[in-house]
Amino acid sequence: MSKIVVLGAGIAGHTAASQLRKKLGKQHEVLVVSPNSNYQWVPSNIWVGVGRMSPNDVKFPLEPLYKKHKIGYKQAKVISFHPEGDEKNTKPYVIAEYVFGENKGKQEIIDYDFLVNATGPKLAFDLTEGMNPGTNKCYSVCSYDHAEHASAAFTNLKLKLKKSSGKIKILIGTGHPKATCQGAAFEYILNVDSELRRCGLREKAEITWISNENELGDFGMDGMLLTYGDMIMKSSDMVEMVFEDRDIKWILGAGVNKIEDGIAHYENLNGEYKTETFDFGMLIPAFSGHGFKAFDKNGQDITEKLFRGFMIVDADYTPKPYEEWTVQDWPETYQNPSYPNIFAPGIAFAPPHTISKPRKSPNGTEIFPAPPRTGMPSGITAKLVADNIIESIIAGKIITPHRGSLGNMGAACVASAGYGITKGSAISITTFPIVPDYIKYKKSGGRDLKKTFGEIGLGGHWVKYSLHFAFLWKAKMKPFWYMIPE
Repeated sequence: MSKIVVLGAGIAGHTAASQLRKKLGKQHEVLVVSPNSNYQWVPSNIWVGVGRMSPNDVKFPLEPLYKKHKIGYKQAKVISFHPEGDEKNTKPYVIAEYVFGENKGKQEIIDYDFLVNATGPKLAFDLTEGMNPGTNKCYSVCSYDHAEHASAAFTNLKLKLKKSSGKIKILIGTGHPKATCQGAAFEYILNVDSELRRCGLREKAEITWISNENELGDFGMDGMLLTYGDMIMKSSDMVEMVFEDRDIKWILGAGVNKIEDGIAHYENLNGEYKTETFDFGMLIPAFSGHGFKAFDKNGQDITEKLFRGFMIVDADYTPKPYEEWTVQDWPETYQNPSYPNIFAPGIAFAPPHTISKPRKSPNGTEIFPAPPRTGMPSGITAKLVADNIIESIIAGKIITPHRGSLGNMGAACVASAGYGITKGSAISITTFPIVPDYIKYKKSGGRDLKKTFGEIGLGGHWVKYSLHFAFLWKAKMKPFWYMIPE
């Protein structure tokens, strides 16, 4: 019998656990350890943030589901990793601390045969001074509770707009010089614009996009060439077209470093220190690792073998100039090279390098997006890891026949641009590969134009709205859930 411990119950962790449970016999144990009591479908949090959905529309409790499907569950957070065990424990283990109930604060040793680290990112609001969600007129949509607070503030803003004779300023984008997840902020700014138009209040608001991107539409992927109808255009041109059509202003190359009451302080790529005032803001924080520690069997610190912020996997981390980075640097198995029974899919793995070109201000401040690994890539890599663990259990030794790099993997993104069955809109973009291959596709900006395209319209909204229900059905492991692709 094998015991597989999955850390985290987000898209990657929940996908891995459900795949393992479905495909492994009941003699094998699957245990999820997560500080969260609920699963949340994160892509729909932007609709919670404008009041179009409630938190209950995007979440459900994990414990009853896991109990029904014979998946173990502990509501706890990991404190440390012990991949060699110790003098008393021959098996590798993690130490977890309970975060809820009568055992709150109690620590427990949890051993394993295979470990899936799907802990995702720490939402590092603390890396930007004053950017605590719900304070200083600045909010977040990174989780359903954050989005609920943003929705309440947005409702109050609309009431204020109805009574105001002047313009109110809205600022949405990234809140750190190296923040990622521009896509969520992009969706949110378009939905805020759409909701204000629906209420007849748009003319009273000045909406500004602020981002660490050097160009619009970079999204941490160095932008892209794509087909749009019969045309070939840059993603920067596409986003500019959308923003100009909606009268959304933009500030680029901005590294936000401090938030005061309605004031965002930032440094730009010219080395200038500037401020932008706002009455309502939503800024995406930096993502960081959770600061885990690791120890060998003698109690010596071996954190550097497992982590460089996020978990080290089968990537090429050799420092080299940007021009020498290739798609071959990216991992294929998401397996730790020192301890091959440990895997890290989704956001939990340390990327070998950025995708967007690194840029510094004259003051030495790095201002550019970190590489995204959210959504579809999280699900795909989690399923890949689960399948390799299953193959290893069957073979009686660790093997990794299933492989998939972000350098040969595509992704589809449907970015909501307004909610509504008849008046909704979305920007649909497919990208292949996620990490551009400038050698194979050197004439088209590193991507295959037959598989990289964009569309705008109501149809995209129907797709995103349908995917909301489809992926919640899948997450709830309802009949034939496994037939819905990642």
